[in-house]
Amino acid sequence: QVQLVESGGGLVQAGDSLKLTCTVSGSPFGGYVMAFFRQASVKEREIVAAISRSAGNTYYTDSIRGRFTISRDNAKNTMYLQMNSLKPEDTAVYYCALRLGQSERITITPNMYNYWGQGTQVTVSS
Repeated sequence: QVQLVESGGGLVQAGDSLKLTCTVSGSPFGGYVMAFFRQASVKEREIVAAISRSAGNTYYTDSIRGRFTISRDNAKNTMYLQMNSLKPEDTAVYYCALRLGQSERITITPNMYNYWGQGTQVTVSS
């Protein structure tokens, strides 16, 4: 059974930084793309960033490009999201997700991802 666990969320002020971590346990077969999504209250879940297995391909949504950096350590089955210059509009529950069967092709559609973490709250005060 594949499980994803996020950590690193919290309450910060605008301009501060946070680093989210997503650790994968179990045995996902084949390569996999991983991503961070977020969902603010009364909004749909949206992709934040994604990364291919080799880290050769990455995707960032426009609103966070230049402020957030996604990375992964395959030896540790761990993915990271470094979030700098946080803004109040970044407030949301952040989820990590894993897509089986594709190692390098990134998709931004939530329902294409097979496994999800429980989410971690990020709150940015102004």
